[in-house]
Amino acid sequence: MLRVLFALLAGLFGAALLHLVIILSLPHFTGRDAATRVASEGDIDTFYLLGGTDDTAGLSNDDPFVHTAVCSFDTEENPVRFTAKGNVPFWSIALYDEASNEIFSMNDRTSVGGAVDILIGSPIQLTELRKALPAELQKTILVESARSEGYAVLRTVAPQSSFDAAAKSFLSNAGCEEFASGAN
Repeated sequence: MLRVLFALLAGLFGAALLHLVIILSLPHFTGRDAATRVASEGDIDTFYLLGGTDDTAGLSNDDPFVHTAVCSFDTEENPVRFTAKGNVPFWSIALYDEASNEIFSMNDRTSVGGAVDILIGSPIQLTELRKALPAELQKTILVESARSEGYAVLRTVAPQSSFDAAAKSFLSNAGCEEFASGAN
């Protein structure tokens, strides 16, 4: 009787574990995970401003006081540099790999001079850059990523409608561009 009870409990536990794994991996296999949605916004290395309703990729910005832009990137050939500056009350940026694992995040309070200036690349790419760091990257934050593909989410706050134009300008002028230097 004890063996039957043990077999029944082991079977139930195994079935529950299998169902959990299937449910958690479903977004990856259906193409509805965050990285796939951001990549379907358009070209890589370009920030796309999200609107209040779902776009064709199924992404939107639900909070009327927060404006969001997303950018898909690939560092296979060269590192990618993220830049943005403007007069906004608050901004934050988060970098994710293609499995939606957060690699790096920061906000205006932890930045140099209140501007976004981040370069992401492979450990080898950044080691080569550090050997002869270009003057334009002296204040840039260098972020290493073992995976080459990923996406960035840049947000800013507009606590009143009078801040909307500055927030949209901040996001529209943000850069998500491949960085090629003579050292690569």
